[in-house]
Amino acid sequence: MALVECVANFSEGRRPDVIQALVTGIEQTEGVVVLDVHSDADHHRTVITFAGEPAPVVEAAYTAIASASRLIDLDEHHGEHPRIGAADVVPFVPLEGVTLADCAELARQLGERVGRELAIPVYLYEAAATRPDRVNLADVRRGEYEGLKTAIAVDPDRAPDYGPARLGKAGAVAIGARPPLIAYNVYLNTDNVEIARQIALSVRHSGGGLAHVKALGMLVKGRAQVSMNLTDYTRTPLPRVMELIRSEATRYGVAVQSSELVGLIPEAALLEAAKWYLQLDNFDGDQLLEARLRSRLK
Repeated sequence: MALVECVANFSEGRRPDVIQALVTGIEQTEGVVVLDVHSDADHHRTVITFAGEPAPVVEAAYTAIASASRLIDLDEHHGEHPRIGAADVVPFVPLEGVTLADCAELARQLGERVGRELAIPVYLYEAAATRPDRVNLADVRRGEYEGLKTAIAVDPDRAPDYGPARLGKAGAVAIGARPPLIAYNVYLNTDNVEIARQIALSVRHSGGGLAHVKALGMLVKGRAQVSMNLTDYTRTPLPRVMELIRSEATRYGVAVQSSELVGLIPEAALLEAAKWYLQLDNFDGDQLLEARLRSRLK
């Protein structure tokens, strides 16, 4: 069986009725299962994770983008998280029986349809990118919705891959293909957001920090937050990220208060964290009770 995951990000985290409408549209697509819904009012963002065979997942993604374009007005949207569209980011992730290249082709198919039928500008990113300066999502979202409204019409470098070179109230959408990533937020025991920003700068790769880490400092729920995407947890594991944040926080006289996941995490990432923190030598995944049961009861 071919299985694909889609981790769609929408610029709405405060209106339950709108969020439910997006979820319902995805759930009603035959052959698709919604795995997780994560909303944050401060980020003003919802991440809906769903999976299934490729064709139904693409159809569900299209339905959600169309719904978001009707229900979300970017002119009225203000939140902590960067965004360019109502349906902001729609990546496809290979799970089983498909490759990253297959997912890139799904992104192109969806992008062409969204541009043609919904008249929404589409930017392809990561493995689906058509040019080097669009591989990194941060480059695609440069200037956010407000900046892109002007740039898309006058700057040839900001012309979309599909759709019109103009923004309506639904903005644009970044559609791509990528390996699994971990969306991971760390809260500090302070409301000084400048500290979070400085720590984010030290942690993220573009600031000279850890490879495969993207990070921003934000104020969320009254606390300073280091908001991150870990794009390759096999090369930069969670414990390394957390320990660098702890070290940097100490420099500023603060501490880590808690952390959270946005959406889902691969089991292997948590196993690696457990092995690292517990200093488990020669640990075998089959030593997990549930894993042993699954393997014996097949």
